[in-house]
Amino acid sequence: MRVQGGQNLYGFTVGILMLDTQFPRIVGDMGNALTFDFPVRYHRVVGASPDLVVRKSARDLVPHFIEGARFLEREGVRAISTNCGFLSKFQREMVAAVKIPVFTSSLMLVPLVHRMLAPGRAVGILTVDASSLTPEHFTGAGIGPDIPTAVAGLEGEKEFTRVLLDDLLTLDVEAAREEHVRVARRLVREHPEVGAIVLECTNMPPYRADVQRATGLPVFDIVTLVSMVHDALIHGLPPLPMA
Repeated sequence: MRVQGGQNLYGFTVGILMLDTQFPRIVGDMGNALTFDFPVRYHRVVGASPDLVVRKSARDLVPHFIEGARFLEREGVRAISTNCGFLSKFQREMVAAVKIPVFTSSLMLVPLVHRMLAPGRAVGILTVDASSLTPEHFTGAGIGPDIPTAVAGLEGEKEFTRVLLDDLLTLDVEAAREEHVRVARRLVREHPEVGAIVLECTNMPPYRADVQRATGLPVFDIVTLVSMVHDALIHGLPPLPMA
């Protein structure tokens, strides 16, 4: 069998554009490579702080994210994701900048999850900061007014959001776990119509099983989406046999 080369690196399906951070990333976090049972290619977007991307406009960073996406494309990845669900509002710009699929946020799962639910049911969204999640983010993710949602954020808690958005060096994992469970339970108690939950934040997947146990509901996140895209790509990676 003869195969054709042309790249420097091989075997990557998904490239991930990382925020510029220093906070701890435990296994399950999108930014910990041990989260995945396949290789991913990371690229840090210098200057993209969590506070800037989540709480502020971050529009000045779009050219830097596009530059990073084009770099990953040249490196041979076959799809690109990002390390913050709030970047969904730049989905249109990002996907237009490269020739490979781009999925900026787990929020893009919401329309799919909604179609799985019975009439009258809503999709719950757990987010790092509900006060910063806007209709612009929903529009970028394809969440229209016909899709009922209920949003709950962890910004009122003491540990998870503070550590992430202030980019601190120490995280109390058990405290963060308790916060996820508490907020998820409150979400379903206040919104009994919720039939499934999507975790917006890419740092929330380590607590997905805890949210499932606490609510008894299906829970989806960015790792769900990365794994799905990987499965869609893995058997078409180069080097391929020459015709």
